[in-house]
Amino acid sequence: MEGCNKKRKKNIIWALLSTVLAVLTVHYILKQNKDMSLGDLMDVIRSSKTIYLLLGALASALFVWFESVALRSILKHTKCPHGKWQTLLYSTSDIYFSGITPSATGGQPASAFFMMRNGISGGMATAVLILNLMMYTFSIVFLGIGSILLKPNAFLEFGLAAKILIGMGFVGLTLLSVIFFILLKKEDLIFRPLSALIVFLCHKKLLKGKEHKLKRMAKIREDYARCSAIISGRKRILFGAFFWNLVQRACQMTVPMLVYVALGGQVGRMLLVYAKQCLVTIGYNFIPVPGGMGISDYLMVDGFSCTMGEQMAYNVELISRGLTFYICVAASGVLTLIGYFWGEKSKEKQN
Repeated sequence: MEGCNKKRKKNIIWALLSTVLAVLTVHYILKQNKDMSLGDLMDVIRSSKTIYLLLGALASALFVWFESVALRSILKHTKCPHGKWQTLLYSTSDIYFSGITPSATGGQPASAFFMMRNGISGGMATAVLILNLMMYTFSIVFLGIGSILLKPNAFLEFGLAAKILIGMGFVGLTLLSVIFFILLKKEDLIFRPLSALIVFLCHKKLLKGKEHKLKRMAKIREDYARCSAIISGRKRILFGAFFWNLVQRACQMTVPMLVYVALGGQVGRMLLVYAKQCLVTIGYNFIPVPGGMGISDYLMVDGFSCTMGEQMAYNVELISRGLTFYICVAASGVLTLIGYFWGEKSKEKQN
């Protein structure tokens, strides 16, 4: 109980810090653009082409939905619970806690919590989430490479600092993809250090019940290895996980392009805006800041200014981030909260 309370307090602290960071980020961007106020931004939204803004909002919602589809495509081969609403809750909890914790540290544990509450073992949940995270990361790199091949000048039009961040992002995310692949194949790299840690903590009398905990860890490891063998040995599962993660990321990256056209941008430049957003995502995804706040905003304004002018770049950045991050995270949080209490209520009825 004490551990749960500490974890809850930590999540609350990160949520508050993320909110402050979000407010400061928006305030800074508005301050940088001296001709723009919040009222002016609302006027820009009201005068925009509504259909494209609605398509942008739909693409942002599909970003959440397709993560649930990706998880469902993996889970259906493991004979674990994988209903549409269950996997949507796994998705919303991941997106919400990833958005309020540094470097998405809370997303996967939150998804694992709901998976285990639905009867999926800890080992199974870990293997599924590692595979999904691997494909999620690889899909970002894939889209980034594709954007450079499609629009080489998209990268060249960024400033030097932005280019460095994007380059570091390519290296960092590629390494992460490789690490996730290795972890999926070599469970020793996960469970041997954890077992050693349990022995150490029990020896120092910081934990009790060494044998029970080691036995439980061995069961989790067994489930992990079994699930890993199922999903990594079938190309169909791997391709499905990659495909749906690719669609998910592609949906999110179309939002700035649609917002740009909604604000009167040229249709002929939509592909260039899309390519730049792919690179922006590469640049901020590996940095340990909740939702890449501040970094993503800087990269978007830096990259978009050459394409559409500084004034419109600020507008596109604020509205796009509002749809893909602030509103998306808030909506995911509400759905996660509803799913949590609904599940607790169902457990009470069963008891």
